[in-house]
Amino acid sequence: MSDRPTEGFNKTLDDPRLQLAIYSATKRLMDHRANAIEPSRLPDYQQLRDHANHIKKHTIEHLDYYLEQLETNLIAHGGKVVYCRDGAEVADFVLGVARDRDARLIVKSKSMTTEEIDLNDGLERGRVETVETDLGEYILQLAHQHPYHIVAPALHMTRYDVAEIFAKNLGVPNEVVIENQTKIARAVLREKFLKADIGVTGANFLIADSGAVVLVENEGNARLTTSAPKIHIAVAGIEKVIPRAQDLGVFLNLLGRSATGQPLTVYTSFLSGPRRASEIDGPDEFYLVLLDNGRTKLLADPEKRQSLYCIRCGACLNHCPVYRKIGGHNYPWIYSGPIGAIITPQFHGVSEDSWLPFASSLCGACAEVCPVKIEIPKVLLKLRAEVTQAERREGRGGLERFTFVVWAWIMTHPKLYLALARIGSKLAPLAPNIGPLRNWAREREVPRIASRSFHQWWARRERAKPHPQ
Repeated sequence: MSDRPTEGFNKTLDDPRLQLAIYSATKRLMDHRANAIEPSRLPDYQQLRDHANHIKKHTIEHLDYYLEQLETNLIAHGGKVVYCRDGAEVADFVLGVARDRDARLIVKSKSMTTEEIDLNDGLERGRVETVETDLGEYILQLAHQHPYHIVAPALHMTRYDVAEIFAKNLGVPNEVVIENQTKIARAVLREKFLKADIGVTGANFLIADSGAVVLVENEGNARLTTSAPKIHIAVAGIEKVIPRAQDLGVFLNLLGRSATGQPLTVYTSFLSGPRRASEIDGPDEFYLVLLDNGRTKLLADPEKRQSLYCIRCGACLNHCPVYRKIGGHNYPWIYSGPIGAIITPQFHGVSEDSWLPFASSLCGACAEVCPVKIEIPKVLLKLRAEVTQAERREGRGGLERFTFVVWAWIMTHPKLYLALARIGSKLAPLAPNIGPLRNWAREREVPRIASRSFHQWWARRERAKPHPQ
């Protein structure tokens, strides 16, 4: 397997402040979720999960049909649909619209899909100012960082970190009171909204039978992004489509509760085209950009395609013991935690960052909390098998395979196993300093070997028993 970013792991593990920030934030989200799905509050929670899984499975298996239906209905409402293979095509399209309209400023709402394709960097290279308007995303943009968490992007930062970032980038006093920090950000961002030419959003859901884009948020910035500028561009992965408006209630009941513990988020917006003649606000032009960026590759495998069911709630991150120890920035792509461990290898190929499917204890907590019932451990095992097969084809991993063959043979010969165990107990203190074991031991606390094995202890016990006369 390719080298893991052990330096980053160690830095995170050795930082008590960061460990506390991760654990306290994820624990808070876990507790809120647990409270929100109690049977007294949501008695049909498990039935909703089953229903959501069924809807997603059906939609992904008939994706071409529902995408065509979505396109037809959205065009009927005056919108336009653009299909893009990758992030470069998305950036080219948005920049083309900006050039044609002489646009200088773009405001954006929170979107993991645009993070995935580094849209901000592509637009900045085209010399168009692009500003994130979600508070967490805005902080990270000023700090030149990627999101640490799907739902809480600045989860790893304290108010003191934010104070330094604002003071450095905005020229304001070093303000550590959170309420005052939000006022600072609001004052800056309101000016951006008023001056923006284009608003770019993601999409939580796309409704095929009504041609609607659904945005779910808590701050109201997405609603301003879609209504204040003259042009609105929504960028969404093709897997975001669901068949009917009636299906949306299932997902809205699950998304807020799984993400933040809310029965429903503060703002839920339904957008299906530009402003009508009778409406007083909204964009004059509306575009829906449907992105592939590797998603169609996942459709080929009936088992792994369930990765596309994800609604980006982040619950699997909050409950994952690995994510809670190493944090979000030690994952190689924008998606972290268990969902990142299964979609990153599928999007990029298992040969790149091949350690990722193994960065899991397979405890199953992620599958237990997934609102759409993605079988994450099952997909991880399949990806591990593919990594092993790829290494075999490339002539790598031979020593590891040979070691396990030898181990299996020794385990089937008890006398040899006991003899080697006695020798091993004597040599064990030297093992952490021997060759490749040095790296293994550096990442673990090697337990002290007992002076006697269980077999030796049992034999002595039997000998010490009084013999019947």
